[in-house]
Amino acid sequence: MSEPRLRISHVSKRFGPTAALSGVRLSVAPAEVHAVVGENGAGKSTLMKILSGALTPDDGDILLDGSPYCPADPLDARRRGVAMVYQELSLAPHLSVADNILLGDEPSTAGFVRPAERDARARAALEQLDRADIPLGARTGDLPLAVQQLVEVARSLAQSATRVLILDEPTSSLADDDVRRLFTMIRRLRDRGLSVIYISHVLEEVRAIADRLTVLRDGATVGEGAVADTPTTDIVRMMAGRQLDELFPRSPHTPTETILEFSGVAGVRKPDAASLSLRRGEVVGIGGLVGAGRTELMRLLFGLDPVRRGTIRVASRNGWARPRRRLEQGVGLVSEDRKEEGLALALSVADNVTLTKLRGLGPGPFVLPSRQQHASSTWVDRLRIKCRSTAQSVRELSGGNQQKVAIARLLHHDADVYLLDEPTRGIDVGSKADIYALVDKLALAGKAVLLVSSYLPELLGVCDRVSVMHRGHLGPARPVADLTEHDLLMEATGQA
Repeated sequence: MSEPRLRISHVSKRFGPTAALSGVRLSVAPAEVHAVVGENGAGKSTLMKILSGALTPDDGDILLDGSPYCPADPLDARRRGVAMVYQELSLAPHLSVADNILLGDEPSTAGFVRPAERDARARAALEQLDRADIPLGARTGDLPLAVQQLVEVARSLAQSATRVLILDEPTSSLADDDVRRLFTMIRRLRDRGLSVIYISHVLEEVRAIADRLTVLRDGATVGEGAVADTPTTDIVRMMAGRQLDELFPRSPHTPTETILEFSGVAGVRKPDAASLSLRRGEVVGIGGLVGAGRTELMRLLFGLDPVRRGTIRVASRNGWARPRRRLEQGVGLVSEDRKEEGLALALSVADNVTLTKLRGLGPGPFVLPSRQQHASSTWVDRLRIKCRSTAQSVRELSGGNQQKVAIARLLHHDADVYLLDEPTRGIDVGSKADIYALVDKLALAGKAVLLVSSYLPELLGVCDRVSVMHRGHLGPARPVADLTEHDLLMEATGQA
């Protein structure tokens, strides 16, 4: 290995009594894709915020090409050669592509931007990605998500000094074709000498794109090495601190009466035609490509979007209903967008867990904080939600723990039908195992689960039956014993 481009030694960071990082070490070579993996709450985000200039370490040393590195802020970090692309894109959607790429570092004279120089620098950044075809004057918010992500990467490369590019969960909202194009771009940047730090929970991606990896757990480095020489089972064991022998539980389920049934359902745009029956005591999966209409179907069933035609029946109740009525009927939804739709981030864990069912938490219309905290603590313990207390803001939790809070709300509500839209997206393997086990227990308890997922092994490993949606049309649900990943993919692409 050559002299490291970036060397981190014994870096620590505390927030009050909580140790977010405890002596982390990390070494990244020039022209290398280095994966940083770990469960939610392992310290990855804190470490990356230190590297990107958003936080200052309490202790430890960081060297960039042999020189001490301690940026004052993110702009200083970018100017010194370290740029970060966050999972949640930080673009200004109302501005043009060129304006976003040079945002905060515009070439100007006496306070006035020099448009020709701005466009030249923006075009040069896009050319590094071989995407000079992206129009500089286009409104960024009007572009597809995959193209917006390229604009964010181009902004990181607009600084001629960029030596380290940090990508945080870059594929979390991308379709398969966009992921392949992203990987091609990453390899091209690596071949040009750039060091890329790649953060992901998807170990298949780590194997496909990374040269070396570092594993964090509980704020400390617990493993490192070449990806090719490290078995996946060892990576999982280091991440979780335990052996996950049975990632997908396989308990025998005994379906009983039908509790949710819809026929010929169509929305304003999607779906076009969807029919399915869901029984108590079973897990039914819905596969398909991004944009096929799966999320629109879940929103329609929960009452967030109107029905254009078709029939819906929940137990003995027929017809479309608004979310409040659906909750009263025992139907709950976990949205794929937990930050925008699934959680009230400014509120506490206790508030989020009990939000839809406050009855019984106090006399009359009142809510006693002690009862609310006791009720939420039950689910915090059962789901192993990592938080300081139930009074902690949900915004401060890791993604996996936020997802568990969203599911805990449905458990507290005692829902009968669980509509889970991409419930494991963007969370670590340990949290995934916990959610898979929970789904299995729900079916054993006589609950009904309708699960949307883009991860084919998840559909085949968790569900009893799977239906595939293609361009708004939902196919028949078939037993997983009769299906393979190839079958699902062929159906999702319309080739079955």
